[in-house]
Amino acid sequence: MHTCEVCSVKVAELRRGRCWGCYARWVDARPVGAGARCVTCGEQRRRVMKLVELFGGWSPMCFNCAGQIGKLDPMPKALPELRDALSRERRRVDRRIGRPDTRVFPRERRVGERRGTAEAYPRIADDAILEIVIDVDPDPNPDEITRIRAFAE
Repeated sequence: MHTCEVCSVKVAELRRGRCWGCYARWVDARPVGAGARCVTCGEQRRRVMKLVELFGGWSPMCFNCAGQIGKLDPMPKALPELRDALSRERRRVDRRIGRPDTRVFPRERRVGERRGTAEAYPRIADDAILEIVIDVDPDPNPDEITRIRAFAE
């Protein structure tokens, strides 16, 4: 029997010197770095990111992709295969193969990409951050209730 370094419980197996409960809390408490992206879907919001032990290292993943990894059987051997397994893109293959086209005017509707990549959208600069100030004026000018002005530091 081994003793957990954190809670001192006696267990048969330790992970990084911790019992499984303490190890799980330690993994959940690890912070994700600023600017990190999910290695499978590209999600960037830090509030939905976590670090996951993947292919012998720690990788940032969103909760959605991390939750789906546990259901994969068998686990893909490489990152490109993992991205394909977790892809939400249903338009990749035509699902109508082998079925008759019953439309009145048969034509291909799925032309081009519906969604752009994350790189296609510009980053928000710090200068674009808005400051909202509410002034209590007893006699406001109705034309100047809302206005846009340069940020003064």
